[in-house]
Amino acid sequence: MHTETFRWRENEIRWSRIGSGPPLVLCHGTPWSSELWWPIAEALSARFTTYLWDMAGYGESTMADGQDVSLAAQGELFSALLQGWGLAWPDTAPDALPHVVAHDYGGAVTLRAHLLHGAAYRSLALVDVVALAPWGSDFFRLVGANSEVFGAIPAVMHEALVRAYVGTAAAQPMTRPAEDMLVGPWLGDRGQAAFYRQIAQADQRYTDEVEPHYPSLRLPVTVIWGAEDSWIPVDRAHRLAALIPGARTHIVPGAGHLIQLDAPAALTGHLMRWLADAS
Repeated sequence: MHTETFRWRENEIRWSRIGSGPPLVLCHGTPWSSELWWPIAEALSARFTTYLWDMAGYGESTMADGQDVSLAAQGELFSALLQGWGLAWPDTAPDALPHVVAHDYGGAVTLRAHLLHGAAYRSLALVDVVALAPWGSDFFRLVGANSEVFGAIPAVMHEALVRAYVGTAAAQPMTRPAEDMLVGPWLGDRGQAAFYRQIAQADQRYTDEVEPHYPSLRLPVTVIWGAEDSWIPVDRAHRLAALIPGARTHIVPGAGHLIQLDAPAALTGHLMRWLADAS
């Protein structure tokens, strides 16, 4: 996969593009990277020009001390990135606007970019997203209050903690290569600091700011959710869809929060059908 760089403020944002056809952008969440979407991106690239990108502080993008990796910053970044690609701006021709698919934090990022920063989409698919209060686990709160302490724990303990943490997001047994893919960016001094930095900056106010605007959404929206999601329970799917005019809902049996790993064929099928209808 050829990776390119978009420079935004003091960040180098890694992104890639595959396939041909109408534009489609896949957005990851936390603590993941665009690699989580890669197999599904390959399948979708047969019909779409498919974009993947790593948020600031994630994956192969810049990880740095003092970095702003909040949802507010990521929403601004996504708007700028789409503009840099020549996509998703109000004067873009309707058939040239991108379809956007978002997972986890990516939901809040794409919703903020659209509702607060003027980014326009052809359609929006929200997959097990962070979008409604309450969110944030006891672990998030513990790290947020002690991020410097966690950042200083021995590397072997940090790796064990991250592996145990990401393992709770899947409903099905995770392969070691899949686990390594998820954990890899957070290892080493740079990755360890970045892992706790992004948790310390998690703040529900960034979704509280946009949640009242969901009924004003005027684009095709689908909500896709793993029935066994233990990180963001499936009741949020129904609550979210009820707030968005005309939104569709699809619940995927046997899938947890990491629906890309638990049920890739089902997720790809739902997205293919959705994108065909929304095109």
